[in-house]
Amino acid sequence: MNAIRAQALQTDRLLLVPLRVEHAEEMAEVLGDPALHTYIGGVPETPQGLRSRYERMVAGSPDPGVSWCNWVIQLRDPACLAGTVQATIGPSETGLTAEIAWVVGTRWQGMGIATEAAMELVAWLRRQQVDAVIAHIHPDHHASAAVARAAGLTPTDEWQEGEVRWRL
Repeated sequence: MNAIRAQALQTDRLLLVPLRVEHAEEMAEVLGDPALHTYIGGVPETPQGLRSRYERMVAGSPDPGVSWCNWVIQLRDPACLAGTVQATIGPSETGLTAEIAWVVGTRWQGMGIATEAAMELVAWLRRQQVDAVIAHIHPDHHASAAVARAAGLTPTDEWQEGEVRWRL
């Protein structure tokens, strides 16, 4: 498989900007609310911790058959970061499969930002010849389920680590 790299994407309200290490400080603020971790676990990272994680993410997967594509969600107006979307793309029995995820800072939730970003991500993945798109969502995370549904995914009967597998 040739590596698939994140490209700048845009919607009416958003820019999806390929992740850079320099985003860590602003993203530490965006993702700093402990409530964001209710369903995904963990705690907010410090700017230094996020910088280290972003360095690893930007370096890419150690497996040459897997692509890590990560973006920050930037609002056009006002121009600020509001969250992230990501896709891990790799081979499967049917071709290429992408596992996707999204997170939007508490301040920007309820505005349709995650939906708009996830829909653009899925459309981009389809243009990359990805055959299947998967997300894992906590069964009580109704907002995230609504985002997945709007992006064209449907829940399956499969579970992974306490989360429902959604699939396109």
